[in-house]
Amino acid sequence: MLKKFALVAAMSAFLVACGGENTEAMEQEAKEAEATANELLDQVSAGAEAATEAVVDSTAAAAESAVEQVEEAAH
Repeated sequence: MLKKFALVAAMSAFLVACGGENTEAMEQEAKEAEATANELLDQVSAGAEAATEAVVDSTAAAAESAVEQVEEAAH
């Protein structure tokens, strides 16, 4: 996903550097690049949040299992 963002950013920078388009078109492309970047960041954020929840859930399950095993061994 970050590669897509980098590609969009590079293309936008290239178009600006070439100066082949008018200001309105460049502004529109910049807005589109920003929207794409925000979408990608939202996707990355959602993925990171899901991964964090999975780690927390599995850690909690492992801790609970360990506590149960200790309690069983103590009896």
